[in-house]
Amino acid sequence: MGLKIQNGRILDAANALDFIGDIYIQDGKIVSWDNAPPDFYADEIIDATGQIVCAGFVDLSVRLQNVAKESAVAASAGVTSFCVQPDIKPTIDTPEVVKHLQELAERANYSQIHFIGALTQKLEGSELSSMLSLKQAGCIAMSNGNFPIKNLLIMRRAMEYAASHDLLFVYRPNEFGLSNGGCAHEGAMATRYGLPSIPEAAETIALEQCLELAELTGCRVHFGQLSSKRAVIKLRQAKKYGLNVTADVSMHQLHLTENDVIPFDSNYHVVPPFRSLEDRDFLCSGLLNGTIDAICSDHQPHLLDSKLAAFPETKAGISTLETLLPLLLKLVSENVIDLAHGLALLNAKPADILGLKTGTLSIDAPADICIFNSDLAWRVDADLWQSEGINTPFWGQTLTGRVTHTIQTGKLIFKRA
Repeated sequence: MGLKIQNGRILDAANALDFIGDIYIQDGKIVSWDNAPPDFYADEIIDATGQIVCAGFVDLSVRLQNVAKESAVAASAGVTSFCVQPDIKPTIDTPEVVKHLQELAERANYSQIHFIGALTQKLEGSELSSMLSLKQAGCIAMSNGNFPIKNLLIMRRAMEYAASHDLLFVYRPNEFGLSNGGCAHEGAMATRYGLPSIPEAAETIALEQCLELAELTGCRVHFGQLSSKRAVIKLRQAKKYGLNVTADVSMHQLHLTENDVIPFDSNYHVVPPFRSLEDRDFLCSGLLNGTIDAICSDHQPHLLDSKLAAFPETKAGISTLETLLPLLLKLVSENVIDLAHGLALLNAKPADILGLKTGTLSIDAPADICIFNSDLAWRVDADLWQSEGINTPFWGQTLTGRVTHTIQTGKLIFKRA
């Protein structure tokens, strides 16, 4: 089947593309830019006049309540591949669970969901899972999600196991003894309102320990959802000395700080917490200088009753897929980052981390493509929101930028009415 996307602004930093023109797709792959290949026939034509055409987004951290519902949300957000963290229900700790989730993804008609296997059995942090079996079942990486690993010896053994089977070790640094069930950054806001706090050291100490073990074991480590200045500094030093490590940051951490938190609004309850303005600025700098390799959504859709209790007692997390693109465009409009680099942090860079062949508009690459209108303003409200989780601090705000088409391996999986 042939598909032609015409008259769009083709933007792909990986191939240094930035021009107004066409893309030709045949049998699920990109076959040409601008000039039609010999004997090409377009079964379908998409007119992208006035819009931007880029590679589909690759999201490193998503949690699901409902596979069919949230994969449709991902498609509407321009996300053509995403990773599901292991700390969902059921926990991804056996090949049978992986097979079950793969079947749900197949029924949802969304073929590129990648599963991260549980590092320890039931995520209890004490007994290693059968990582090789999980890899053979299709898991793309291993992690303990947001759950603690009991001690450093277990972490070392897990990293040795992962290294021996060429598995990516995904780790969100959080020293649980120091974070102690906190819900806000240890700073002025938490002190003012008497909220249980999480110090920056909870992140940096855990990161430092993992870096030491990465050097000891040779394990390939990806740090998820960094939030602090000192974590960026330590990671930059580690990269300078040649450690095989990468990192991402959640999109919302690039916009909000502790000063934005409304203390009794649980939509601001995230872990890691929103930190200081200086921390946020360092995260942005880390993206620009290559210390932080990618941006993720860290999508965590919670049902309403999960957010109704007192702030510290509610579930942490934000429903974020639908704001991923407009929040990137906000960074571009504020001159924090240029558009081509920003898009690469959502597609090519995370694809590289996972070893996927997608994330670019390269010839013969899978035709995973996002088309969006960068000028279309819309209001974050019940009329336009699709996720089951309405837990977002951006509710009621007007954002700019909206995906109009999403193509996955040459198939149109989303078209905005």
